[in-house]
Amino acid sequence: MTSRVDPADIPPAPDLSWERALWAQGFTHVAGVDEAGRGALAGPVCAASVILPPVMDAPLPLEGVRDSKKMTPAQRAHWAARIREVALAWGVAFASAAEIDALGIIPATRLAVRRALAALTHPPDALLLDYLLLPEIGIPQTSLIKGDSRSLSIAAASVLAKTARDALMIEMDAQYPGYGFARHKGYGTPGHRQALARLGPSPLHRTTFRWRSADKG
Repeated sequence: MTSRVDPADIPPAPDLSWERALWAQGFTHVAGVDEAGRGALAGPVCAASVILPPVMDAPLPLEGVRDSKKMTPAQRAHWAARIREVALAWGVAFASAAEIDALGIIPATRLAVRRALAALTHPPDALLLDYLLLPEIGIPQTSLIKGDSRSLSIAAASVLAKTARDALMIEMDAQYPGYGFARHKGYGTPGHRQALARLGPSPLHRTTFRWRSADKG
């Protein structure tokens, strides 16, 4: 199900309300799921899944975790390491630019999510997702609008996805110099678009994305 939310109802920080409701129903391996890179012009989409222990209580060991977009790179790096320590299980996986071009961005995102779930050492028995559903997976799913601001599991997944993808794009900057991947991570910044106009696309670029028309304004 997809749960609609009034912005006024979003908590100051993501918490365990949704996880606790599922734990109370007997689900012990609740996986929070999120992705990074869906809107980029280059590079893969990355998905992460995080299962937190169902005995977590205040003070939360991950109380500094937020939606990854609201954190600095240093904060994300710090909390990514802590998430891997605290989590019962976690998984990170990618779908490549070629797979995005072949399948479309939403199916490719679902593919990355399925791979991230398959990487978990404990199979999930329920999912919390950030505005996404996986119709091909037959376990209970809750799709939350602004899930990375509401669910700690989803927020933790957003941090792992973002840090993993950023690290990959920094590596790709050395392999494909001139585009500035280490700076913009493949997103459509003015500098990235100028490099595309000058160099043409690299093998990392998503040829089905409309970067050419976007360059024209």
